[in-house]
Amino acid sequence: MRRILASTLALLLCLSAAAADYHKPPEFATPEGTTIIHAGALLAVPGTAPQLEQSIIVRNGLIVEIRPGYLEGGKTDRVIDLSGKFVMPGFIDLHVHLTSQAGTGSKLDFVTQSDADVAFTALMYARRTLMAGFTTVRDLGSEGNAMFALRDAIKAGKVAGPKILVAGYAITPTGGHADIHGYRQEVLDALPSSGVCDGADGCRAAVRRQVKRGADVIKVTATGGVLSETATGTGQQFTDEELRAIAETAHSLGRKVTAHAHAAAGIEAALNAGFDSIEHAMWADRDTMKLFLKKDAWLIPTIYPITAVGDTPEKMRAGPFGNMPPSVMEKLLRLGRQPKDMGRLAHSMGVKIALGTDSGVSPHGENANEFVEYVGIGMTAVEALGAGTIDAASAGGIDNRVGSLEPGKAADIVALDESPLDDIHAVLEPRFIMRDGVVFKDSKPPTHNAQ
Repeated sequence: MRRILASTLALLLCLSAAAADYHKPPEFATPEGTTIIHAGALLAVPGTAPQLEQSIIVRNGLIVEIRPGYLEGGKTDRVIDLSGKFVMPGFIDLHVHLTSQAGTGSKLDFVTQSDADVAFTALMYARRTLMAGFTTVRDLGSEGNAMFALRDAIKAGKVAGPKILVAGYAITPTGGHADIHGYRQEVLDALPSSGVCDGADGCRAAVRRQVKRGADVIKVTATGGVLSETATGTGQQFTDEELRAIAETAHSLGRKVTAHAHAAAGIEAALNAGFDSIEHAMWADRDTMKLFLKKDAWLIPTIYPITAVGDTPEKMRAGPFGNMPPSVMEKLLRLGRQPKDMGRLAHSMGVKIALGTDSGVSPHGENANEFVEYVGIGMTAVEALGAGTIDAASAGGIDNRVGSLEPGKAADIVALDESPLDDIHAVLEPRFIMRDGVVFKDSKPPTHNAQ
């Protein structure tokens, strides 16, 4: 009988342990209890002066308080020592494409890979982006359901990555920049075209479809694109009526709407239609910038990609796009210094700028180079840091949650060895990264106060 009882007890203990393990929280779930972060220099709200020797109190993934001095905390509190670091909000990139990267894969991937294949690729790039200090990104255009699944898995704490605002399919006219090009007709007929629309009513329906799928933001290709495999230029492709229908529908459903736009006429058409922001805006002129100011719209200039892939014909031909079709190469070679010149003009005229990189064109994980580009076009370090934090949060409509370190906002925090206010290049090597109270990178593990 004793043996039976002992065996039964051992079995129950094993089952109990197995059950406990079965119910473990996800690997990257927000930790319980209180975390106290000792910040040597704290830039809590970019645009204000940094404060020395501050304590950030974090609970349930949120900042609950910031106090001067280094608090000891209670017996069970986690303490993270960043007393030798410059601490600031996590970076925000409003324009990425996590499902691909120039120079990798092949054109066949689009017709051979499953959503699961794409999701694993996006997960790899999402992790690189997070480890570069970007705790929130906006993915502006992806096929299938992979990005929605990745967004939700990150939110649930199952995998590592930044918070993601997902656009899903970009809204595009038939034959437009985000339509599918370059395959034989039978293949084109078989491929999905959820974002393709024509006419005002068709475009309203296309926006509604994306919101139904779970889109956080609506992305529209208002003009042709540089990388479209079609010789249709970079001018306006949607009609004014179609653009107004898209913007009105997006706003009625509580979504921000942003436009890929290159030529000045297409940019101005989107602004007049009520779009919240413009991506790229490569050929915007002084009159276009005045319209930005009149409409109080945001510019996301994506300057770094042309530096990365080549801002001279020699660099371009030696880079990842060197073997592109003539229709694409002609448009690429026209760019040269135009992104920098356009950004300099926008800044000099007081246009609101928020950080976006178009990563996927440039390598994922190199996003912080956009900060460096902004200083290069004449922005102060303060302005550049604001563009990738508090201003990006405002442009994305998420400034109630992220963009600054204040009570009630997410504990999205990066720490740098040096002050980026002195040298903007400090943003290229974050030493500590926290998102929603979860530490993803730290040179020193947290300590607990003695019992």
